Amino acid sequence: MSPDVPLLNDYKQDFFLKRFPQTVLGGPRLKLGYCAPPYIYVNQIILFLMPWVLGGIGTLLYQLGILEDYYTAALSGGLMLLTAFVIQFTSLYARNKSVTVERMLTTDILAEEDGHEFTSCAGAETIKFLIPGKKHAANTVFHSVLAGLVCGLGTWYLLPGRITLLYGSAGGTVLLFVFGWMTVCIGEYSLIVNTATETATFQTQDTYEITPLMRPLYIFFFVSVDLAYRFMVNIPVLEQMNQVLHILFIFLPFLWALGTLPPPDALFLWAVEQVLQFGLGGSSVSTHLWLLIMFIISAGTAVTSYFIPSTVGVVLFMTGLGFLLSLNLSEMVFVFKHSVTRHGVGTKSKAILSGSAKQFTWKEYLFYSILLILALLETGLLHHFAGFSQISKSSPQAIVGYILMILFIILWILKEIQSVYIFGIFRNPFYPKDVQTVTLFLEKQTKLMKIGVVRRILINLVSPFAMIAFLSLDSSLQALHSVSVAIGFTRAFRMVWQNTESALLETVIVSALHLLISNTDIWWNRNLDTGIRLLLVGVMRDRLIQFISKLQFAVTVLLASWTEKKRRKSTTTLCVLNIVFSPFVLVFIVFSTLLSSPLLPLFTLPLFLVGFPRPIQSWPGVVGTTACVCADTVYYYQMVPSLTTALQSAMAAGSLGLLLPGSHYLGRFQDRLIWIMILECGYTYCCVNIKGLELQETSCHTAEARRVDEVFEGAFEQEEYARVCSINEHFGNVLTPCTVLPVKLYSDARNVLSGIIDSHDNLKEFKDDLVKVLVWILVQYCSRRSSMQENVHKTENKGKASLIILPALNTSPQTESPEDTDSLNSENLDDWSDDVFGEEPTIKKGKEEKDQLKVFPGINLPIPGSVESQKVGNHSTGTFTENSLYQAVALGYPAIDKGKQEAVAYIPLMEFSCSHSHLLSLPEEWMSNCLPNSKVKEMSSLFPEDWYQFVLRQLDCFHSEENASNVVDEIAKDRVLKDFYVHAVMTCYFSLFGVDNMIPSPGHILRVYSGVLPWSLALDWLTEKPALFQLSLKAFRYTLKLMIDKASLGPIEDFKELTNCLEDYESDWYIGLVSDEKWKEAILQEKPYLFSLGYDPNMGVYTGRVLTLQELLIQVGKLNAEAVRGQWANLSWELLYATNDDEERYSIQAHPLLLRNLTVQAADPPLGYPIYSSEPLHIHLCSSPF
Repeated sequence: MSPDVPLLNDYKQDFFLKRFPQTVLGGPRLKLGYCAPPYIYVNQIILFLMPWVLGGIGTLLYQLGILEDYYTAALSGGLMLLTAFVIQFTSLYARNKSVTVERMLTTDILAEEDGHEFTSCAGAETIKFLIPGKKHAANTVFHSVLAGLVCGLGTWYLLPGRITLLYGSAGGTVLLFVFGWMTVCIGEYSLIVNTATETATFQTQDTYEITPLMRPLYIFFFVSVDLAYRFMVNIPVLEQMNQVLHILFIFLPFLWALGTLPPPDALFLWAVEQVLQFGLGGSSVSTHLWLLIMFIISAGTAVTSYFIPSTVGVVLFMTGLGFLLSLNLSEMVFVFKHSVTRHGVGTKSKAILSGSAKQFTWKEYLFYSILLILALLETGLLHHFAGFSQISKSSPQAIVGYILMILFIILWILKEIQSVYIFGIFRNPFYPKDVQTVTLFLEKQTKLMKIGVVRRILINLVSPFAMIAFLSLDSSLQALHSVSVAIGFTRAFRMVWQNTESALLETVIVSALHLLISNTDIWWNRNLDTGIRLLLVGVMRDRLIQFISKLQFAVTVLLASWTEKKRRKSTTTLCVLNIVFSPFVLVFIVFSTLLSSPLLPLFTLPLFLVGFPRPIQSWPGVVGTTACVCADTVYYYQMVPSLTTALQSAMAAGSLGLLLPGSHYLGRFQDRLIWIMILECGYTYCCVNIKGLELQETSCHTAEARRVDEVFEGAFEQEEYARVCSINEHFGNVLTPCTVLPVKLYSDARNVLSGIIDSHDNLKEFKDDLVKVLVWILVQYCSRRSSMQENVHKTENKGKASLIILPALNTSPQTESPEDTDSLNSENLDDWSDDVFGEEPTIKKGKEEKDQLKVFPGINLPIPGSVESQKVGNHSTGTFTENSLYQAVALGYPAIDKGKQEAVAYIPLMEFSCSHSHLLSLPEEWMSNCLPNSKVKEMSSLFPEDWYQFVLRQLDCFHSEENASNVVDEIAKDRVLKDFYVHAVMTCYFSLFGVDNMIPSPGHILRVYSGVLPWSLALDWLTEKPALFQLSLKAFRYTLKLMIDKASLGPIEDFKELTNCLEDYESDWYIGLVSDEKWKEAILQEKPYLFSLGYDPNMGVYTGRVLTLQELLIQVGKLNAEAVRGQWANLSWELLYATNDDEERYSIQAHPLLLRNLTVQAADPPLGYPIYSSEPLHIHLCSSPF
């Protein structure tokens, strides 16, 4: 990218400079791209200040002592309500008028796309421009009522007397009053006049007009605190909060403009997710609907526990519900629902259920039931019989705390030695050094897998019961009907199962603080019970992890901008400013951490903003429903099931580190990049979304993919003599290698066929081999066809001789005319040449032949009402002979000199000499003839009779017969059947090569391989028989693959080796085109090998592509989650607000540290463009009891 390219092009800069002031003011368009009359600006200013005027009336009456404060609020709100209705109905009237009235005098064409014509101050066009109106009638009323409430409550909130009582300063009152009313006017204008485009955009389309509600929502929040302070006296905290919020109120326009405050939909989902995760002990989930369901159930659990009168009942209730809610309930509900409806729906339901039914068996339910019973017994017995005392070094709870500390240290060590790096910095000496083959890796990783099993047992069985013992012995549970106990311990008993590793860390910290802080007068011990302490420690743990990740991301962005030579001059100033004002940058990072919102680097430069809080998924849509599907998507479809199985083992062993919702991983294999995101975690399960990135080799994609390869090579491909504990050379990168996964997928090999496909000797052998392959293909097809027919119904006349129609090879005694060859050559298309890039010949069929009657030689169906004279010997007669019944009829052709007309093979009634020959008979529609007898006779000499005999004797369809060998010998001696195959094989051969029996060129090979055959009468005959056409094409492709194998591996020794080779092609290979649907089907069916022929126009060479299905290693690394969220937040701002969709924009350019291009690709469409996105995949980390 050139350093002179701006972050925004000229058009986008002008567009942004017009849009941003509109966003700051809430909707008024005071900067237009064209000349507008002055009244346009005057009208907008009047509408903007209207709430202030109406509120000022009420404020004046209050200050004069005429009205009380609540009457003042009611008066201002009523006036605003009336004004809002007037504004909305005026807009509605203008829109209806513009629809029914059409002005015919408008002749000029607007030069700019956002231009308008204004005819008068109150014209329809003016009103439509000023007040666009609402899309839904219900919102017209709702927003107007809301506008009245905002104005009334805003008047009450900003009464000068109330502000003076808060601060005791007249100057401060004036400032808060003036700028506070500016905030109210901005919110009102956005609600009822014209909604501004918000920088904080979550949904790509505002279908339900939620955006206008954003600013009034925050005004209501500030007013609600003031109302609580008014009606709830003697609460110092509320007074202090009210004072702070009054000051913050005047800065709301700046927070709205910077996009720090979320829109209502994102705010709601974020708040529910945060409360569920940190207040109720749950986890973020894969869908918004399930999030709401889990929130309601979890909140109901906490509320119910508050009202249970018995302490034992409370403990048992919390333990049981905590365990049940931590299970994979969404998947269990899915399995149960389909198992109930399975018998009614049938086999389709069984197919849908099969994937989940394998995961949930009766053993799973038995395992969970036993755990639940044991947990309830332990909790009840310990709580009932154990004595409760304050924490001390010798109390039972303290002893359990010591055990938990030891258990935490063991688990931490076992987890760290599973990954390739310890802390992401030091090379793990226990991890295999040179990891290149699956067999070698599995051998070296055997000990680590055994350690992983021990770790999983400690996490799934030992740790939860140890923590339950710690909680059951706590004295805080004796205090019934306590809100803190209901919330804190409901969360604690659920976290034990929901996120065992995090809960263990929190419990160890609380236990250590108990032992270190023995003074009971300290606030931590006096005012907080154990459940609330665990809750606070959990929040601090999460925020600390976020702070470290955000700080690392900020430093990486700073280094990336400094090291990028192309823009170093323009970014040097930003880097210096970040260093000078580093305390303010830290404040932004801390504020972003507290809100759990992404740190937004504007244009991915070191210009940091606090993005608005949003759910962990970052995107509003349903996971896995959108992707930019292309031809390469099928490769990800095939590999995902095997990848899921490999992830199951790695996650259970701890190779991927601590599993937290919102974590991102990147996998790499050859040209494939796999993006993995954790959506949900619980007891013995994890829900992930897998995305596949494009395989196209663009410059940015290639640059970052190369760096990914370097990072993985430095971690996994070390020499045996390397240092025992080396350091990660790519520590500053957002990608940290974790492990390698053995996955069953296709490796892609591309070879240049120069010297093979253009070899004269190879092409000569190709022609000879093609006849053999055609024989083998047709015999195999007929044997399978007859077997299938006999399985359906038995042949009634099995012992009778079968009558068939066969083209006779012995013709009438007529001499071949010299024009015979010329007429055949004239049938070839002149433009059918070896030029690969020329116009490809097309197979003409269907449309033109419907307009005229064509009956080619060899068609044995007579035309009703036609009379044909037949030449018998040298006499012409009007009587019909036997041959005349089968003689070809050609209507509509030019008259042919009978003296030069060559006889065409007629079709007599023939009898098989063997009663079993009908089992290998070709379909009747393939028996017609289309070639002159001379051509058939000439090509029949190429038929390999010895190969034909060998193929027949290799058939296994006669093994059920008593004398199988004798039957095969009789069929092989059947001359009629052989002549039948000679005719079919040689006609197909003629169709594939044309009339001239020349050695084919490479261009000819490629065209026929692609299904484009040279035109001839035989081609028309062949295309009328789709099954035979496909078999011929299949034989041609098999022959090409045979030619390549012979050139690479050596010649074929005998017929047996050739048969084995063709059987291998039939069972294990798909040989065709990449663009074919059958290619995709073969991949999904997991054919072991696939082959395709192609041509590289840039290099001018023919290429062969071979896909091989095998178990290979995918390298997986963990991404900095905050780096991903930050870049996605910038992507959302840049495309949805600044509309900077330039394909060469700065923020999409490749960078080896940030992986910008890959991160943008992995975003959900329409902003990103992954070619594959899976539905939420539930991975079971404990598929059976230990």
